[in-house]
This record gives sequence, structure tokens and C-alpha cells, in this order.
Amino acid sequence: METIRIAVGSKRTPKVEAVRQALKSLGPLLRANATFEVTGFEVATGVGHTPLSRDELMAGARGRCEAVMRASGYGEAAAYFVGLEGGLDVVRENGVRENGRRLAFLQSWAFVADAGGRGFYGQSGAILLPEALAAEVLDRGAELSQAIEAFTRTTGVRDSQGAWGVLTKNLIDRQESFRIAVISAFAPFFNAEMYGRGRVLP
Repeated sequence: METIRIAVGSKRTPKVEAVRQALKSLGPLLRANATFEVTGFEVATGVGHTPLSRDELMAGARGRCEAVMRASGYGEAAAYFVGLEGGLDVVRENGVRENGRRLAFLQSWAFVADAGGRGFYGQSGAILLPEALAAEVLDRGAELSQAIEAFTRTTGVRDSQGAWGVLTKNLIDRQESFRIAVISAFAPFFNAEMYGRGRVLP
């Protein structure tokens, strides 16, 4: 049986496990009868500890993917490379009006590339941060994981349910949010016929 190696630009358990869980679903579509070996590597993100925009989130996911591609050793034998980044997309309600309410949405992003360098983005859903929590991060510069631990009086949130789990009462945890992003990013690889089509309408 063929073994396909996947290199992930993080060693954090929720991220690595998200990739493993995603491959249980998409693996047979990607390569029938193959097994998938997922390994995490610690790499730099190239963005701040809590990205504060969609652009930063996308840059962080892609940066992690490209960093693990450049890493010597295991990366050379991998068929696919995965970068994952979580953070906030901060927008103004009613567009760019200054009086529009500031909204901070927690999001998880993925970037997946094959060994040839062809890559695609994927995103989870988004959940609104409570205003008080958003103020800690946006106005006082706290890291999101530290701020949410202070709010909940717990520790180790980042390596367990994450902010997603806290905000949804564990209906969606950090791992699940990344799993959805990974499936979305892999879609152009396992559904190549759809993504490779030319013009749809005559």
C-alpha cells in the first residue's frame, strides 16, 4: 500500500490532528487505497502572535507552508505541505464608516501545496468575539490565547479546545475549525475535475 507523507508547519496537537482527521475524510478522494503519514514541524509564521486581518491570516498560513517546504530533511520526501493559521479578521459594520461597530471574527485558515509548489487556500467559518475579549487583544495588545485564559480562568486553551471551543461551548473546537479549513484547501487537489474546468456558461 502506498504511503503519502504530509508535512505540517506546526507541532501543536490541534493542528496536526486536524490534518489527520481531514485526511480520513478526503484521503480516499485524493488517492484511493493509500495511507497518509502526517508529521508536524516547528516553523516561523512570519506574522504576529495573533493575526488581526484576513491578509495576515492568509500570509501566516502560506508562510508556514512555505517554511516547511524549505526545511531540510523530511520535507523533501513529502507529497503535500500544510500551513495553518488562526487569528482575527477585524471589520467595520456598515462597511468603512467610522461610526460602524468594530467586529472581530475568529477564523482558521489553511494553505496546502504539493511538492511541485502548486497551492490553495482554505478557510473555516467565523465566530464573533465578545467585545470585552476583542478589546483585550485589539486595544491592549494581549495574545488571544492569554486573554481567553484570563477570561475563563483556565490554562492550556491553545493546545486543547482553543477559543473556538470556549466560545461555542465545545460544539466546534480549535481542531474542528482547522479540519474544515484543511478540507477546503485540499479541494482543488481531490476535486481537480471541477477546479480544472474552463468556461461554465456558453
